[in-house]
Amino acid sequence: MSDKLMDTASQLQSELKDSAQFADLKAAFEKIKADPDTFKLFTAFQKLQLQLQQQQMQGQQPAETDIKRAQDMANQVKENESISNLMTKERALNDLLNDVNRVVTQPIIDLYRD
Repeated sequence: MSDKLMDTASQLQSELKDSAQFADLKAAFEKIKADPDTFKLFTAFQKLQLQLQQQQMQGQQPAETDIKRAQDMANQVKENESISNLMTKERALNDLLNDVNRVVTQPIIDLYRD
């Protein structure tokens, strides 16, 4: 039974890679990587976000300077058309994955409802 489920998961992975949402995300990311300044901003923003999340998970309050830097960088990211487009594509793919997750987990939801 477990092997069949893993085979299905592998098939789902393959179909995800073939989806329009994944293709759109991939194209948007390739566009960012092609522009060194945009890619540098994107990776710096990701790194700062991760740093702040790790601090919060450890129960530490981020420094005011880090919060200010994150706000400034978030504004730069919002103004960057390529990064904004990537985030839109990420949301579309995430919506698809949420829909798939709802279908897959429906038996668990039904189990607890009965």
